[in-house]
Amino acid sequence: MRSVEWDETNHNLKMIDQRLLPAELRFVHYDTPQEVAFAIQEMVVRGAPAIGVAAAFGVALAAQNSQALNKEDFIHDLQEAAEILQAARPTAINLKWAVQSVLNTVKHSAAPVSELKKLTLKKAQQMADEDVAINQRMAQHGAKLINEGDTVIHHCNTGALATVDWGTALGVIRFAHESGKHIHVLVDETRPRLQGSRLTAWELQQYGIPFDIISDNAAGYFLQTGQAQKVLFGADRMAANGDVANKIGSYMLALAAHDNDTPVYTVLPTSTIDMTLTHGGLIPIEERAPEEVLGIQFQGQMVSPIGATARNPAFDVTPARLLTGIVTENGVVYPPFEINLPKVIQGDQLWRLAR
Repeated sequence: MRSVEWDETNHNLKMIDQRLLPAELRFVHYDTPQEVAFAIQEMVVRGAPAIGVAAAFGVALAAQNSQALNKEDFIHDLQEAAEILQAARPTAINLKWAVQSVLNTVKHSAAPVSELKKLTLKKAQQMADEDVAINQRMAQHGAKLINEGDTVIHHCNTGALATVDWGTALGVIRFAHESGKHIHVLVDETRPRLQGSRLTAWELQQYGIPFDIISDNAAGYFLQTGQAQKVLFGADRMAANGDVANKIGSYMLALAAHDNDTPVYTVLPTSTIDMTLTHGGLIPIEERAPEEVLGIQFQGQMVSPIGATARNPAFDVTPARLLTGIVTENGVVYPPFEINLPKVIQGDQLWRLAR
């Protein structure tokens, strides 16, 4: 099933409410870009590729709801929606990329407003379908890096739930498993929202892939004792030099892997690479509400004392020097990333032209 899709019957956006998993699988429907922005901000939908496609459909909803009679007013309505959507999660570059792609499609068309409304929906649907195809290509490339019998440490959730379908880093693991390789996954809890233990573990159960959940701070132990052979995680934005922003905790995991000579791979579509940023220090890091940290309970009791404060950055930046390679839909990129990343992006452009 797709985590994000257009509902032809209700003429609105349908998504899995990921806040309820694994206890409940529930689909929710949204009719306005404001509602979609709220869903992105509140992590009803999460994962850079899924956020991007959801935002693209958010622009399409703005188009369907617009009462504009001319193109100028119509674009104004879409731009207002775009600003709301882009502000929902500032770190993930896919969100801005997807929104701008839909806007540019409209701006470059000479069609009347009635046809432009259809065009926005067609563009968003095209992006959703492309996301699935791109993920499957990444999975094929990345699965070659996983050997028979490997134990892989995986951080956060990068599966079908984080994309339209299939997944990035977890998609690689799934493809390796379905290719017949016997592998095991150590699933970081990924605090404070526990996307690993809630979402990744749930997905692995659906696929029949063996796994164990571990606390985030146990990863170093498994790496130091040789009980893990690979580390895989996704990405929310990558700078031109290969520095990558991903879910908080990725940096510490990569450091521990690097210290123990364990390969570290980030898996991402080329749309996540931001060539306008020379290094990862320029990537905006979202800081979320402290309640996500302070609200954690243990055995039914609050963990934090009343009156405590907290800091809650949602992402950190892993320096390119800690990465063994970068898995994209056009192949695996190896250092020097400053030289090789532009080549893989060019490969993406050539592939799109070939289509």
